[in-house]
Amino acid sequence: MSEGDPQSVESEHEPGYVLVPASALSPEAVERLLQDFVTRDGTDYGLRELSLEEKVRNVRRQLDRGEVVIAFDLEQQSATLVLRSELPREPA
Repeated sequence: MSEGDPQSVESEHEPGYVLVPASALSPEAVERLLQDFVTRDGTDYGLRELSLEEKVRNVRRQLDRGEVVIAFDLEQQSATLVLRSELPREPA
């Protein structure tokens, strides 16, 4: 599988995901996904409150570095941002 291709990740205990490269979405869709993610209840950004723009910029950097990925949940039919380290490992 080449970089940038959607990637299916499944396990017995986790629903299946397809990883979607940000480049496969419009800039507007990526921006909406980032905004949705950073405005969810339960997100904690430390001692100092950040503006929406700062939060989006920080998560965008993580997305650009590959630390965060866009995962489309096949069961729930929805996309979200997920830490790459939290996804189930692919079999070797």
